Amino acid sequence: MTQPRTRRDVFRIAGFSAAGLALAACGVQGKKAAPPKADAVKEFWAKQKKNGQVVFANWPEYMPPEQGPLKAFQKDTGISYEYKEVIQENASFFGKSEPQLRAGQPLGYDIVVMTNGVQLQHMIELGYCVPLDHSQLPNFNANAGEKYKQRAYDPGNTYTVPYTSGITGIAYNTKYVKDDIKSINALFDPKYKGRVGMMADAQEIGNFGMYATGANPEQSTEADWKKAGEKLKQQRDAGIVRKYYDQDYIDAVSKGDVWLTMAWSGDVFQRQLAGEPVKFVVPEEGGTIWTDNMLIPKGAANPVDALMLMDYLYQPATAAELEEYIQYVTPVNGVNEILKEKIATAKGEEKTTLEALVASSAIFPSDADYAKLRSYTKLTTAQEQVFNRIFQNITQA
Repeated sequence: MTQPRTRRDVFRIAGFSAAGLALAACGVQGKKAAPPKADAVKEFWAKQKKNGQVVFANWPEYMPPEQGPLKAFQKDTGISYEYKEVIQENASFFGKSEPQLRAGQPLGYDIVVMTNGVQLQHMIELGYCVPLDHSQLPNFNANAGEKYKQRAYDPGNTYTVPYTSGITGIAYNTKYVKDDIKSINALFDPKYKGRVGMMADAQEIGNFGMYATGANPEQSTEADWKKAGEKLKQQRDAGIVRKYYDQDYIDAVSKGDVWLTMAWSGDVFQRQLAGEPVKFVVPEEGGTIWTDNMLIPKGAANPVDALMLMDYLYQPATAAELEEYIQYVTPVNGVNEILKEKIATAKGEEKTTLEALVASSAIFPSDADYAKLRSYTKLTTAQEQVFNRIFQNITQA
Protein backbone atom coordinates (compact mmCIF):
# COMPACT_ATOMS: atom_id res chain seq x y z
CA MET A 1 0.00 0.00 0.00
CA THR A 2 2.99 2.33 0.42
CA GLN A 3 4.38 1.98 -3.10
CA PRO A 4 3.89 5.25 -4.99
CA ARG A 5 1.01 5.01 -7.44
CA THR A 6 -0.84 7.55 -9.47
CA ARG A 7 -4.57 7.38 -10.03
CA ARG A 8 -5.22 10.37 -12.26
CA ASP A 9 -4.39 9.51 -15.85
CA VAL A 10 -3.09 11.97 -18.44
CA PHE A 11 -5.37 15.01 -18.80
CA ARG A 12 -7.92 13.06 -16.89
CA ILE A 13 -10.02 15.82 -15.43
CA ALA A 14 -10.98 17.83 -18.47
CA GLY A 15 -9.79 15.27 -20.97
CA PHE A 16 -7.88 17.76 -23.10
CA SER A 17 -5.68 15.27 -24.96
CA ALA A 18 -5.52 15.76 -28.70
CA ALA A 19 -7.38 12.55 -29.46
CA GLY A 20 -9.91 13.19 -26.73
CA LEU A 21 -10.57 16.72 -27.92
CA ALA A 22 -11.07 15.58 -31.50
CA LEU A 23 -13.53 12.89 -30.46
CA ALA A 24 -15.42 15.20 -28.15
CA ALA A 25 -15.57 18.02 -30.68
CA CYS A 26 -17.04 15.68 -33.26
CA GLY A 27 -19.62 14.39 -30.82
CA VAL A 28 -21.34 17.46 -29.39
CA GLN A 29 -24.14 17.76 -31.92
CA GLY A 30 -27.31 17.12 -29.96
CA LYS A 31 -29.80 19.62 -28.66
CA LYS A 32 -30.06 20.56 -25.00
CA ALA A 33 -32.66 18.53 -23.16
CA ALA A 34 -35.29 20.15 -21.00
CA PRO A 35 -34.90 19.66 -17.24
CA PRO A 36 -36.72 16.52 -16.06
CA LYS A 37 -40.24 16.97 -14.74
CA ALA A 38 -40.96 15.32 -11.41
CA ASP A 39 -43.95 13.43 -12.76
CA ALA A 40 -41.94 12.06 -15.69
CA VAL A 41 -39.13 10.91 -13.40
CA LYS A 42 -41.61 9.21 -11.08
CA GLU A 43 -43.33 7.55 -14.02
CA PHE A 44 -40.02 6.28 -15.43
CA TRP A 45 -38.93 4.65 -12.18
CA ALA A 46 -42.37 3.16 -11.54
CA LYS A 47 -41.91 1.08 -14.68
CA GLN A 48 -38.47 -0.24 -13.73
CA LYS A 49 -37.69 -3.45 -11.88
CA LYS A 50 -34.74 -5.26 -10.39
CA ASN A 51 -33.17 -7.56 -12.98
CA GLY A 52 -30.46 -9.18 -10.87
CA GLN A 53 -27.46 -7.87 -12.78
CA VAL A 54 -25.45 -4.66 -13.21
CA VAL A 55 -22.54 -3.55 -15.41
CA PHE A 56 -20.22 -0.97 -13.82
CA ALA A 57 -17.80 1.07 -15.98
CA ASN A 58 -15.04 2.81 -14.02
CA TRP A 59 -11.48 4.17 -14.15
CA PRO A 60 -8.45 1.93 -13.47
CA GLU A 61 -7.43 1.41 -9.84
CA TYR A 62 -10.70 2.62 -8.40
CA MET A 63 -11.70 -0.72 -6.88
CA PRO A 64 -9.62 -3.07 -4.68
CA PRO A 65 -8.19 -5.90 -6.83
CA GLU A 66 -10.22 -8.51 -4.94
CA GLN A 67 -13.38 -6.41 -5.52
CA GLY A 68 -14.56 -6.91 -1.95
CA PRO A 69 -17.29 -4.21 -1.98
CA LEU A 70 -18.79 -5.63 -5.17
CA LYS A 71 -18.70 -9.19 -3.92
CA ALA A 72 -20.42 -8.11 -0.71
CA PHE A 73 -23.06 -6.31 -2.78
CA GLN A 74 -23.69 -9.45 -4.79
CA LYS A 75 -23.97 -11.56 -1.64
CA ASP A 76 -26.30 -9.13 0.12
CA THR A 77 -28.60 -8.36 -2.82
CA GLY A 78 -28.36 -11.34 -5.13
CA ILE A 79 -27.38 -8.99 -7.98
CA SER A 80 -24.50 -10.24 -10.10
CA TYR A 81 -22.05 -7.71 -11.49
CA GLU A 82 -19.58 -7.05 -14.27
CA TYR A 83 -16.86 -4.56 -13.44
CA LYS A 84 -15.01 -2.97 -16.34
CA GLU A 85 -12.07 -0.55 -16.16
CA VAL A 86 -12.78 1.04 -19.53
CA ILE A 87 -12.57 4.79 -18.83
CA GLN A 88 -9.17 6.40 -19.37
CA GLU A 89 -10.20 10.04 -19.82
CA ASN A 90 -13.43 11.97 -20.00
CA ALA A 91 -13.11 13.39 -23.51
CA SER A 92 -12.31 10.15 -25.33
CA PHE A 93 -15.01 8.26 -23.42
CA PHE A 94 -17.57 10.93 -24.20
CA GLY A 95 -16.46 11.20 -27.81
CA LYS A 96 -16.96 7.48 -28.35
CA SER A 97 -20.20 7.28 -26.37
CA GLU A 98 -22.01 10.36 -27.65
CA PRO A 99 -22.90 9.07 -31.16
CA GLN A 100 -24.41 5.93 -29.62
CA LEU A 101 -26.40 7.88 -27.07
CA ARG A 102 -27.56 10.39 -29.69
CA ALA A 103 -28.76 7.49 -31.84
CA GLY A 104 -30.70 6.04 -28.90
CA GLN A 105 -28.36 3.07 -28.56
CA PRO A 106 -27.35 1.82 -25.09
CA LEU A 107 -23.70 1.87 -24.06
CA GLY A 108 -23.89 -1.54 -22.42
CA TYR A 109 -23.12 -0.05 -19.01
CA ASP A 110 -25.55 0.59 -16.14
CA ILE A 111 -23.19 2.81 -14.14
CA VAL A 112 -20.57 5.12 -15.61
CA VAL A 113 -18.07 7.20 -13.61
CA MET A 114 -17.20 10.64 -15.00
CA THR A 115 -15.33 13.56 -13.51
CA ASN A 116 -17.09 16.91 -13.27
CA GLY A 117 -16.06 19.07 -16.18
CA VAL A 118 -17.14 19.89 -19.69
CA GLN A 119 -17.91 16.33 -20.80
CA LEU A 120 -20.10 15.56 -17.81
CA GLN A 121 -21.83 18.87 -18.40
CA HIS A 122 -22.54 17.79 -21.99
CA MET A 123 -23.88 14.43 -20.78
CA ILE A 124 -26.34 16.19 -18.51
CA GLU A 125 -27.36 18.97 -20.89
CA LEU A 126 -27.95 16.61 -23.83
CA GLY A 127 -30.19 14.35 -21.75
CA TYR A 128 -27.83 11.37 -21.73
CA CYS A 129 -28.12 10.77 -17.98
CA VAL A 130 -31.11 9.16 -16.26
CA PRO A 131 -32.55 11.38 -13.48
CA LEU A 132 -32.10 9.57 -10.17
CA ASP A 133 -34.90 8.45 -7.87
CA HIS A 134 -33.71 9.71 -4.47
CA SER A 135 -36.39 7.71 -2.68
CA GLN A 136 -34.25 4.69 -3.57
CA LEU A 137 -31.04 6.24 -2.22
CA PRO A 138 -31.49 6.08 1.57
CA ASN A 139 -27.78 5.52 2.29
CA PHE A 140 -26.78 8.46 0.12
CA ASN A 141 -29.37 10.70 1.76
CA ALA A 142 -28.22 9.68 5.24
CA ASN A 143 -24.45 9.45 4.80
CA ALA A 144 -23.29 11.74 1.99
CA GLY A 145 -21.30 14.72 3.20
CA GLU A 146 -23.22 17.97 2.86
CA LYS A 147 -20.50 19.37 0.57
CA TYR A 148 -21.31 16.55 -1.87
CA LYS A 149 -24.99 17.40 -1.92
CA GLN A 150 -24.18 20.92 -3.07
CA ARG A 151 -22.22 20.41 -6.27
CA ALA A 152 -22.65 23.34 -8.67
CA TYR A 153 -22.38 21.09 -11.73
CA ASP A 154 -25.40 18.98 -10.67
CA PRO A 155 -27.64 20.84 -8.21
CA GLY A 156 -29.54 18.50 -5.94
CA ASN A 157 -27.65 15.46 -7.32
CA THR A 158 -30.34 15.18 -9.97
CA TYR A 159 -28.21 12.95 -12.19
CA THR A 160 -25.10 12.00 -10.25
CA VAL A 161 -23.76 10.91 -6.89
CA PRO A 162 -20.05 11.17 -6.09
CA TYR A 163 -17.84 8.08 -6.17
CA THR A 164 -14.66 9.70 -4.89
CA SER A 165 -13.22 13.18 -4.80
CA GLY A 166 -9.95 15.03 -4.57
CA ILE A 167 -8.22 18.38 -4.33
CA THR A 168 -5.87 20.30 -6.57
CA GLY A 169 -3.49 22.27 -4.39
CA ILE A 170 0.24 22.84 -4.03
CA ALA A 171 2.85 20.18 -3.30
CA TYR A 172 6.36 21.15 -2.33
CA ASN A 173 9.58 19.32 -1.53
CA THR A 174 10.62 20.22 2.00
CA LYS A 175 14.24 19.33 1.24
CA TYR A 176 14.48 22.40 -0.98
CA VAL A 177 11.65 24.67 0.16
CA LYS A 178 12.12 25.79 3.75
CA ASP A 179 9.27 28.30 3.77
CA ASP A 180 5.89 27.28 5.14
CA ILE A 181 3.99 27.60 1.90
CA LYS A 182 0.46 28.98 2.36
CA SER A 183 -0.22 31.25 -0.59
CA ILE A 184 -0.68 30.56 -4.28
CA ASN A 185 1.74 33.43 -4.82
CA ALA A 186 4.58 31.01 -4.11
CA LEU A 187 4.01 29.54 -7.57
CA PHE A 188 4.70 33.00 -9.03
CA ASP A 189 7.67 33.89 -6.79
CA PRO A 190 10.87 34.71 -8.78
CA LYS A 191 13.02 33.09 -6.10
CA TYR A 192 11.73 29.73 -7.35
CA LYS A 193 12.57 30.56 -10.96
CA GLY A 194 12.84 27.40 -13.04
CA ARG A 195 11.66 25.23 -10.16
CA VAL A 196 7.88 25.56 -10.40
CA GLY A 197 5.58 22.98 -11.98
CA MET A 198 2.18 23.88 -13.39
CA MET A 199 -0.49 21.61 -14.89
CA ALA A 200 -1.08 21.61 -18.64
CA ASP A 201 -4.80 20.95 -18.25
CA ALA A 202 -6.74 24.08 -19.25
CA GLN A 203 -9.35 23.90 -16.48
CA GLU A 204 -6.77 23.16 -13.79
CA ILE A 205 -4.32 25.92 -14.67
CA GLY A 206 -7.20 28.26 -15.47
CA ASN A 207 -8.53 27.85 -11.95
CA PHE A 208 -5.15 28.60 -10.40
CA GLY A 209 -4.70 31.65 -12.60
CA MET A 210 -8.06 32.90 -11.38
CA TYR A 211 -7.22 32.21 -7.73
CA ALA A 212 -4.02 34.21 -8.20
CA THR A 213 -6.00 37.17 -9.55
CA GLY A 214 -8.76 37.01 -6.93
CA ALA A 215 -11.53 35.51 -9.08
CA ASN A 216 -13.89 32.67 -8.18
CA PRO A 217 -13.88 30.13 -11.06
CA GLU A 218 -17.46 29.08 -10.37
CA GLN A 219 -18.64 32.67 -10.98
CA SER A 220 -16.03 33.77 -13.51
CA THR A 221 -16.45 35.68 -16.77
CA GLU A 222 -14.38 35.94 -19.93
CA ALA A 223 -12.74 39.04 -18.47
CA ASP A 224 -11.61 36.94 -15.48
CA TRP A 225 -10.16 34.30 -17.80
CA LYS A 226 -8.19 36.88 -19.77
CA LYS A 227 -6.82 38.46 -16.59
CA ALA A 228 -5.80 35.02 -15.31
CA GLY A 229 -4.21 34.24 -18.66
CA GLU A 230 -2.10 37.40 -18.45
CA LYS A 231 -0.94 36.46 -14.96
CA LEU A 232 0.06 32.99 -16.14
CA LYS A 233 1.80 34.42 -19.23
CA GLN A 234 3.88 36.68 -17.02
CA GLN A 235 4.81 33.68 -14.89
CA ARG A 236 5.84 31.73 -17.99
CA ASP A 237 7.76 34.55 -19.65
CA ALA A 238 9.69 35.24 -16.44
CA GLY A 239 11.05 31.69 -16.60
CA ILE A 240 9.45 30.69 -13.30
CA VAL A 241 7.78 27.59 -14.75
CA ARG A 242 10.07 24.66 -15.45
CA LYS A 243 7.39 22.61 -17.19
CA TYR A 244 3.64 22.26 -17.74
CA TYR A 245 2.89 18.75 -16.57
CA ASP A 246 0.32 16.17 -17.51
CA GLN A 247 0.87 13.42 -14.96
CA ASP A 248 4.59 13.20 -14.19
CA TYR A 249 4.68 16.27 -11.96
CA ILE A 250 4.66 14.03 -8.89
CA ASP A 251 7.93 12.36 -9.90
CA ALA A 252 9.45 15.76 -10.63
CA VAL A 253 8.66 17.22 -7.21
CA SER A 254 9.69 14.03 -5.41
CA LYS A 255 13.08 14.04 -7.13
CA GLY A 256 13.59 17.79 -6.77
CA ASP A 257 13.45 18.60 -10.49
CA VAL A 258 10.81 21.09 -9.41
CA TRP A 259 10.56 22.30 -5.84
CA LEU A 260 6.89 23.16 -5.78
CA THR A 261 4.03 22.39 -8.14
CA MET A 262 0.29 22.20 -8.66
CA ALA A 263 -0.68 18.75 -7.42
CA TRP A 264 -3.50 16.33 -6.73
CA SER A 265 -4.03 15.43 -3.08
CA GLY A 266 -4.01 11.64 -3.43
CA ASP A 267 -0.78 11.57 -5.43
CA VAL A 268 0.99 13.52 -2.70
CA PHE A 269 -0.44 11.34 0.06
CA GLN A 270 0.87 8.19 -1.61
CA ARG A 271 4.36 9.72 -1.87
CA GLN A 272 4.20 10.70 1.78
CA LEU A 273 3.38 7.08 2.64
CA ALA A 274 6.54 6.10 0.80
CA GLY A 275 8.53 8.45 3.02
CA GLU A 276 9.24 11.10 0.40
CA PRO A 277 9.72 14.72 1.58
CA VAL A 278 6.62 16.24 0.00
CA LYS A 279 3.97 18.35 1.66
CA PHE A 280 0.49 19.28 0.40
CA VAL A 281 -1.38 22.49 1.08
CA VAL A 282 -4.60 24.15 -0.05
CA PRO A 283 -3.61 27.75 -0.84
CA GLU A 284 -5.22 30.55 1.14
CA GLU A 285 -6.64 32.01 -2.07
CA GLY A 286 -8.35 28.78 -3.06
CA GLY A 287 -7.94 25.23 -4.32
CA THR A 288 -9.94 23.08 -6.67
CA ILE A 289 -12.24 20.26 -5.67
CA TRP A 290 -12.99 17.70 -8.36
CA THR A 291 -15.36 14.77 -8.08
CA ASP A 292 -15.67 11.48 -9.94
CA ASN A 293 -19.40 10.85 -10.22
CA MET A 294 -21.56 7.78 -10.73
CA LEU A 295 -24.37 8.18 -13.23
CA ILE A 296 -26.82 5.95 -15.09
CA PRO A 297 -26.53 6.49 -18.86
CA LYS A 298 -29.62 6.76 -21.00
CA GLY A 299 -30.75 3.34 -22.23
CA ALA A 300 -29.14 1.40 -19.36
CA ALA A 301 -30.65 -2.08 -19.17
CA ASN A 302 -30.62 -2.34 -15.37
CA PRO A 303 -31.30 1.07 -13.78
CA VAL A 304 -32.81 -0.28 -10.54
CA ASP A 305 -29.84 -2.59 -9.97
CA ALA A 306 -27.51 0.32 -10.74
CA LEU A 307 -29.28 2.55 -8.24
CA MET A 308 -29.03 -0.17 -5.60
CA LEU A 309 -25.27 -0.49 -6.15
CA MET A 310 -24.74 3.27 -6.08
CA ASP A 311 -26.58 3.45 -2.78
CA TYR A 312 -24.79 0.39 -1.37
CA LEU A 313 -21.45 2.16 -1.73
CA TYR A 314 -22.73 4.89 0.61
CA GLN A 315 -22.66 2.58 3.61
CA PRO A 316 -19.80 3.91 5.77
CA ALA A 317 -18.20 0.48 6.22
CA THR A 318 -18.23 -0.13 2.47
CA ALA A 319 -16.93 3.36 1.78
CA ALA A 320 -14.14 2.81 4.31
CA GLU A 321 -13.03 -0.32 2.44
CA LEU A 322 -12.89 1.70 -0.78
CA GLU A 323 -11.05 4.53 0.95
CA GLU A 324 -8.25 2.26 2.14
CA TYR A 325 -7.49 1.43 -1.46
CA ILE A 326 -8.36 4.59 -3.42
CA GLN A 327 -6.76 7.04 -0.96
CA TYR A 328 -8.49 10.17 -2.23
CA VAL A 329 -11.28 12.13 -0.52
CA THR A 330 -14.34 10.08 0.37
CA PRO A 331 -17.77 11.74 -0.01
CA VAL A 332 -19.20 9.52 2.76
CA ASN A 333 -19.51 10.61 6.39
CA GLY A 334 -18.30 8.27 9.12
CA VAL A 335 -15.38 6.75 7.21
CA ASN A 336 -12.72 8.42 9.34
CA GLU A 337 -14.24 6.98 12.52
CA ILE A 338 -14.38 3.45 11.07
CA LEU A 339 -10.74 3.62 10.00
CA LYS A 340 -9.75 4.88 13.46
CA GLU A 341 -11.47 1.86 15.01
CA LYS A 342 -9.63 -0.45 12.66
CA ILE A 343 -6.26 0.93 13.77
CA ALA A 344 -6.72 -0.69 17.17
CA THR A 345 -6.36 -4.21 15.72
CA ALA A 346 -4.16 -3.44 12.70
CA LYS A 347 -0.47 -4.27 12.61
CA GLY A 348 2.60 -3.41 10.62
CA GLU A 349 2.22 -1.65 7.29
CA GLU A 350 -1.57 -1.71 7.48
CA LYS A 351 -1.51 0.11 10.81
CA THR A 352 0.97 2.69 9.49
CA THR A 353 -1.16 3.36 6.43
CA LEU A 354 -4.38 3.67 8.41
CA GLU A 355 -2.78 6.09 10.88
CA ALA A 356 -1.54 8.22 7.99
CA LEU A 357 -4.94 8.14 6.29
CA VAL A 358 -6.96 9.33 9.26
CA ALA A 359 -4.44 12.07 10.09
CA SER A 360 -4.11 13.46 6.56
CA SER A 361 -5.83 16.71 5.61
CA ALA A 362 -5.34 15.66 1.97
CA ILE A 363 -7.69 12.73 2.62
CA PHE A 364 -10.00 14.27 5.19
CA PRO A 365 -10.02 18.04 4.52
CA SER A 366 -10.87 20.36 7.36
CA ASP A 367 -13.89 22.63 7.25
CA ALA A 368 -11.45 25.51 6.73
CA ASP A 369 -9.99 23.78 3.66
CA TYR A 370 -13.43 22.94 2.27
CA ALA A 371 -14.36 26.60 2.58
CA LYS A 372 -11.48 27.49 0.22
CA LEU A 373 -12.33 24.91 -2.44
CA ARG A 374 -14.10 25.69 -5.70
CA SER A 375 -15.07 23.61 -8.71
CA TYR A 376 -14.41 24.34 -12.39
CA THR A 377 -15.93 27.07 -14.50
CA LYS A 378 -19.21 25.99 -16.10
CA LEU A 379 -18.87 26.56 -19.84
CA THR A 380 -21.18 26.61 -22.81
CA THR A 381 -19.81 25.06 -26.01
CA ALA A 382 -18.95 28.52 -27.36
CA GLN A 383 -17.33 29.57 -24.08
CA GLU A 384 -15.36 26.32 -23.98
CA GLN A 385 -13.52 27.28 -27.16
CA VAL A 386 -12.65 30.73 -25.81
CA PHE A 387 -11.57 29.35 -22.43
CA ASN A 388 -9.38 26.63 -23.94
CA ARG A 389 -7.72 29.05 -26.35
CA ILE A 390 -6.76 31.43 -23.55
CA PHE A 391 -5.11 28.82 -21.37
CA GLN A 392 -3.75 26.48 -24.03
CA ASN A 393 -1.92 29.48 -25.50
CA ILE A 394 -0.03 29.57 -22.21
CA THR A 395 0.85 25.91 -21.86
CA GLN A 396 1.44 25.03 -25.52
CA ALA A 397 3.50 28.08 -26.55
